[in-house]
Amino acid sequence: MNPLCSRCNRVVYPTEKVNCLDKYWHKGCFSCEVCKMTLNMNNYKGFDKKPYCNAHYPKTTFTSVADTPENLRLKQQSKMQSQVLYKEEFEKSKGKGFSVVADTPELQRIKKTQDQISNIKYHEDFERSRMGGEAQSPKTPQPNTPPVFQPPAASQNYHYEPEPVRQAAAAPPPSAGKRYRAVYDYSAADEDEVSFLDGDVIVDVQQIDEGWMYGRVERTGQQGMLPANYVEAI
Repeated sequence: MNPLCSRCNRVVYPTEKVNCLDKYWHKGCFSCEVCKMTLNMNNYKGFDKKPYCNAHYPKTTFTSVADTPENLRLKQQSKMQSQVLYKEEFEKSKGKGFSVVADTPELQRIKKTQDQISNIKYHEDFERSRMGGEAQSPKTPQPNTPPVFQPPAASQNYHYEPEPVRQAAAAPPPSAGKRYRAVYDYSAADEDEVSFLDGDVIVDVQQIDEGWMYGRVERTGQQGMLPANYVEAI
């Protein structure tokens, strides 16, 4: 028994039969679903078991991929690590203390420098007091009272050379920071972030929080914030 045509629903005889897309067609009925241009086995494109020409072939989309569990997990993770969420937490913490401000890389560097200067100042004062104390300004004699001169004792006959004042140590050079290598490309989403490519070396890296770091891209010399899950330690 001869099959029916999928287009006109009439009987298809062997001399005019086209078997394609799991259906049978008349040669004249095997045409594009949109423009009705007659097709053949060399120029048709099938979609949903229907023939189309190249110009009217439906463009497929992949919105359903975003609903997979893995993509939903990645989307949630990216949202948690985004700069927008970071700024929201910063705004919420205003007026509740200085913990967020103190964690910025610039303030951490200043605090470390001040601690080093204070430590050096303490040691300088200690050395001065050990070697005889700081120079005291002479007391003004009372009216009609001549100043009394006390000669040094024999046991104190030694030559004293003042210790040279040491300069405050500068902040540690930027190269003292950790080095990381980028494992993915990243484009900066805000002006305080830095862009880099897979394989770039990130130097002077300082940890800001669990999801963000601060560093300088060795290839471009640019520095700023970067996501911690885009790099690995060298």
